[in-house]
Amino acid sequence: MIDDDAAGLLDARPDRAAVFLAKLTHEFASSLHIDETLRNAIDRFMAYLNAEAASIFLLEEDGQALVCRECAGPVDIRGLRLAPDQGIVGQTVQHNEPKIVRDVSNNPSFAAVVDADTGFATRSILCAPLSVRGQCLGALELLNKRTADGLFDLNDMQLATTVASAAALAIHNARMALELVEQERVRKELELARQIQESLLPVAGSGPSPVHGLNLPAREVSGDFYDYLHLGDGRVYFSLADVSGKGMNAALLMAKTTSLLRCLAKQARDPGLLLARVNDELCETSTMGMFVTIIAGFFDPASGQVAIANAGHQPALLRHAAGDYAELAAEAPPLGVLAGIEFPVSRLPLDGASIYLYTDGLSESADENGTPLETAGVVQMIESSVSLPPANRLTGIVENWRQDGFTTHDDITLMLVDLAR
Repeated sequence: MIDDDAAGLLDARPDRAAVFLAKLTHEFASSLHIDETLRNAIDRFMAYLNAEAASIFLLEEDGQALVCRECAGPVDIRGLRLAPDQGIVGQTVQHNEPKIVRDVSNNPSFAAVVDADTGFATRSILCAPLSVRGQCLGALELLNKRTADGLFDLNDMQLATTVASAAALAIHNARMALELVEQERVRKELELARQIQESLLPVAGSGPSPVHGLNLPAREVSGDFYDYLHLGDGRVYFSLADVSGKGMNAALLMAKTTSLLRCLAKQARDPGLLLARVNDELCETSTMGMFVTIIAGFFDPASGQVAIANAGHQPALLRHAAGDYAELAAEAPPLGVLAGIEFPVSRLPLDGASIYLYTDGLSESADENGTPLETAGVVQMIESSVSLPPANRLTGIVENWRQDGFTTHDDITLMLVDLAR
């Protein structure tokens, strides 16, 4: 678009223009360092079109502002921010079409505030959109042609539009390349985080154990964790927990919490005191409002007694030898919420019973109709595999869960403490 009666005849400069465009396009295509490429290109482009100044504005990802990424001329306006529809640049981006303004003093769209802030005197403007497949990424702007009349013509607009298209493609490709690099970096970090998490899970011994666990992460890293540890006095420490949130932050809090628990459990005898110590530490150092729901306990095979504490976690299921169930509900808030609180302990002298611990990824999973499993469904899953040996029951529960068509977007972690004597 040319305002007023801007005109000009296409002159006979095809050879010179073709050489310039070919060289510039090759530079764009051969470099992924887009800032350096644009910086070199804009200097040469300003010189080629004999303009006093040139700049490249790019839309931010949220589309809320146009930002000058590169410029050439007497005034450095890099970082200058405009509203997406402000000035001639904004109009070029909004309409995705080139624009020549012969005399900015007669154009109401001209953003005079920029000249006022920089001291530069704009007389005429040529703007070309940076467009790829119909999507406008920003605009190339040229100011004040160094000729007798100081006006840009149709040859200038045609050349600017062609170069802007090549620049837009280079910007698009560079962004895609950076996204791929970032995705690969994140993938490797998540893979490493998962390996670290797996190394923190207990390794099943070769002999029989009263405690068994299973973790199914919904993503590369999990916010759930479980642990058990055979202590020197014959007791067995166990815990199952769920960290609020997802992703790397949850994984880091998981690693910190399980490390604290494992270290302190070696000297502890009471799960309530153990959770209190870990809770105070998390309240002192945790951030972003994250917390940990957890069930922790100690099992003494010699007496058949289990001491267990529930901090904000969903109830554990106690299955008596006769087949009836009881819930061991939470009596305290999650870890990391409030310092200096007590965690009540339930002491259960049991014989022939089992305790099933699980995270809400199981109970909140849904079938093909969207119906959640809930606690009653978890009990049915347990009953479907209760005849299996303790070491195989959790795997049996998961197999039945999958066969029944249940799915979840959350981590699933299960633990069995078998109290049979």
